[in-house]
Formats: sequence, structure tokens, C-alpha cells
Amino acid sequence: MSGKLYLVGTPIGNLGDLSPRAAETLAAADFIAAEDTRVTMKLLNHLGLRKPLVSYYEHNRKKSGPEILRRILAGEDCALVTDAGMPAISDPGEELVALCREAGVTVAAVPGPSAVVTALALSGLPGQRFCFEGFLSTAKKSRREHLEAVAGEERTLVFYEAPHKLRDTLRDMFSCWGDRELALCRELTKLHEEVIRTTLSGALAICEETPPRGEYVLVIRGARPAEPAPASLEAGLARVAALREQGLRLKDAARQAAEETGLGRKALYDAFLAAETKEREEGE
Repeated sequence: MSGKLYLVGTPIGNLGDLSPRAAETLAAADFIAAEDTRVTMKLLNHLGLRKPLVSYYEHNRKKSGPEILRRILAGEDCALVTDAGMPAISDPGEELVALCREAGVTVAAVPGPSAVVTALALSGLPGQRFCFEGFLSTAKKSRREHLEAVAGEERTLVFYEAPHKLRDTLRDMFSCWGDRELALCRELTKLHEEVIRTTLSGALAICEETPPRGEYVLVIRGARPAEPAPASLEAGLARVAALREQGLRLKDAARQAAEETGLGRKALYDAFLAAETKEREEGE
């Protein structure tokens, strides 16, 4: 009988945020797959646990993933953790989850802290609908292409960013989108947690005065809704004609069509009347 894969959410800064269930799962697992075994060792020491650790991260996932799956299929339970937050979210763990699903292995989640949701909740920006875009590329061309692809996105946007890349990212965002509201969130749940409500231009000014430090989450207001394209005069006249066929007087039909299309009432009235007059004259 095969074992299970447990996705265990770990603290994003404050070790007190580890849930009792997460601690129990780590204690019960046969082994732990970790993004950085040194970081996970600190967590295990905090819990007073000694567990076999295997490394699973971006650059060894192709080799390490199948080996982890082999052990699970042999009957061992594995707890997958990332350095901070929920594994398999903007994380190579999603590939291990896919391997296990394809092999028929049970995958269970032990939810924990999330920098995305924490920053969004603290930002004061709309949270009903949002897009998590993860980390931007270090390559300027790819970063610009990514930003341009979401330029028209109306939902709140959430990005992760490292301190040494923050200035370049903010400059590119300002260049692609213009100025927008922004929540600059750093060191969430840690001793020096800071959330600054500002704009992209304001954040750039802050970075010029104070060198960025710590890990950042950027929460940015989405694009303004696109203005609907105005209806054509032909469409407006067609609507007037349809309303006339329903028995409305020309005056009333023009008024209702104007309300529905955004076109001028008088323009619709005069154009329809002129078209009627022309048609009548041509028929004589």
C-alpha cells in the first residue's frame, strides 16, 4: 500500500503561526521533502523533532521528484514543505503534486500561512477578485512582456519581489502602466513587518531614500475598466426602427434608443426622420 504526500504550510516569518496540525503531520511523516533543508532544520529544532530530510527545489526537481515518488509508492508518508508559506504555490512542488496524482497517490493539504493572502488583507485594496502573478523574470525583456500582458487586468495584482530587484520592477511597472495605487509589504509577520500604502511613483521615491531590505509582496490596484465603445449611428437607428415597430412614437423611440446606446436623442430623431423622408421621396 502506498503512502501519502502531505503539503504542509509553514510560517512566513513568525514560528508561532505553525498550526498544531502541521506540527503533528511533520512529526508523523516518514520523511520531509524541503526546499532548503537548512531552513527546515531550524523549524524542526523549534519543534524538537528529528526527521530524515531530502532536498527538493527548482534545480533538482527532475531528479529528486521521481525518487520521492518511489519512496511514497513503497509505503512511506512524505511531508512537502517550502521555506515559507504553502508549497506548490509559485513553487516547484506543483510538479511533485502532479507526479503523485498521475501515480494515484493520495495528496493531502495541511493549510498554513500565505504571504499572498496576508498582504492582500493588509493592503486595503480590493480583495474580492485578484490575480497572483508570482515572481517576475530577472530578464528585463521577459519582465516587460509579463507586465504588458497584464496591463489591462482589472483585478488586484499581487507579485513577489526580492529587494535587489525591487527598483527595476517598480520602474518597469510605472513605465508599462503609469501610476497606480500600491501596497508595499515587507517582512510580513516578522519583527520588522511594514506595509506602506502609496503609489508606484511614491514607492520609487521611497526606494531611492531607503535601500530595499527583506522580501516584498506588491499589491497593486488593477487597471481601470475599459470604456465601452460607443454605438454606431447605424446601430442606434436600427434600435429606433425596432422600437417603432413595437408601436412607440418616434420621439419616445429616439429617447429610449439614446438611453440604451449612449447616442444623442436629437441626433437619432433627426437622422431617423431624414431617412424616413428620403425613403418616402424615393418611393414617389
